[in-house]
Amino acid sequence: MATESQRTERRTDALSKARIVEAAIEILDAEGESALTFRALSARLSTGAGAIYWHVANKNELLTTATEGVIAVVMAGIADDEDPRESIRTIALGVFDAIDAHPWVGTQLTAEPWQSAVLHIFEAFGSRIGALSVPERAQFDSTSALVSYVLGLAAQYAAGARAISRQTDRTDFLTAVAAQWTQQDPAKFPFVHQVAAQLPDHDDREQFMAGIDLFLAGIASIE
Repeated sequence: MATESQRTERRTDALSKARIVEAAIEILDAEGESALTFRALSARLSTGAGAIYWHVANKNELLTTATEGVIAVVMAGIADDEDPRESIRTIALGVFDAIDAHPWVGTQLTAEPWQSAVLHIFEAFGSRIGALSVPERAQFDSTSALVSYVLGLAAQYAAGARAISRQTDRTDFLTAVAAQWTQQDPAKFPFVHQVAAQLPDHDDREQFMAGIDLFLAGIASIE
């Protein structure tokens, strides 16, 4: 008769870390960070918590690994021989889309600035900024500013989208927000009144990329 330790060993052998991370991403995408527990994972994977702990020490490690996996997919799609400006745009758009598809990734990337996933993004942007002949003295500041913009704004957009019920029409919601803007005192908020009409139909993705183009135009002027 098999002992308990033998049964546990067979169970952990049949369960890979990759499958655990895949299941974690499924939970995170569907229900958010608070829903990711080892109990929920155990139920989804039809296994015991001990089998999961064999591969992953805690929830933080699981979130870190899942975030690395999402960003690795983004980086795998970048061509090494692409024009540096186009590569920067491709990377930025890839990160934006990844956070839009997985809102929890934005939270994780900003929670620990020097984790592996952020370093991969930092390296990808920094090497291409260097290839644009930006002076070495300005490369660190330029790369830091770009990473902050990309992670901050992409996470902000994703959080906004997550805050709106899936049953809510985006244009209707933004139309209501624009109406609130126009109710403000125009003497105090003249610009808000000026752009309120653009809010309902604006495209977050296009606006995000407009910021990247402004950034690229700015670093081109550094001497």
